[in-house]
Amino acid sequence: MLTKYVFYSTLGSLENFACRSTKCIGVAANYRSLLKILNRPEPELPDFFIKPPSSYIMEGQKIIIPKGFSVNEEIELGIVIGRQCKNVPESRAMDVVAGYCIALDMTATCKLGVARKTGGSWTLGKGFDTACPLSQFIPKENILDPHNVELWCKVNGEEKQRGNTKDLLFNIPFLISYISKYLTLEPYDIIITGSPPGMGPVRNGDVIEGGINDVASVRFEVESE
Repeated sequence: MLTKYVFYSTLGSLENFACRSTKCIGVAANYRSLLKILNRPEPELPDFFIKPPSSYIMEGQKIIIPKGFSVNEEIELGIVIGRQCKNVPESRAMDVVAGYCIALDMTATCKLGVARKTGGSWTLGKGFDTACPLSQFIPKENILDPHNVELWCKVNGEEKQRGNTKDLLFNIPFLISYISKYLTLEPYDIIITGSPPGMGPVRNGDVIEGGINDVASVRFEVESE
């Protein structure tokens, strides 16, 4: 059963909503164009993973690459949940969305590659400290159609990624409905919806910039441990 809405008067900054978030749920390989490049069939159901709140950072903080790690950037649309919910029907799913954010799904490819080969956990590859840079909160009314927004990402001024959420394999209502069957979603939780093609490695001294149309943008510096 859905519970009542939380009170949003203090939900104005990244610091506030990120500090209240219990988890970030990432959706793997959710762009049709990326699956084509990877030569993978479209899955029947989404695959997802968890990024802990300890991985969140905001603008002004640096992305820290752990010693010995190889890390890729991935730009994503983040969904900020506004209501505690469980077993949400698709028809009600957008009711539990408070708003949006820009997210970078920093991925330790050196660890994730091993996990994929061995069937091991994705936790280290996706959840290391600073692996989830987030923008400020974007009010729901600022993005009227989240299934038609342009995402872009640049590294040192060179565009690496550009994609539109029209290309999502699993849309937002389906993701919320499916995930909430198994995980209770709490206010301020974040669902990152997948990344378009073009993600690539970043290194010490790089500057990552990303954005959603002309709605919002982020900028993060990268530093090696």
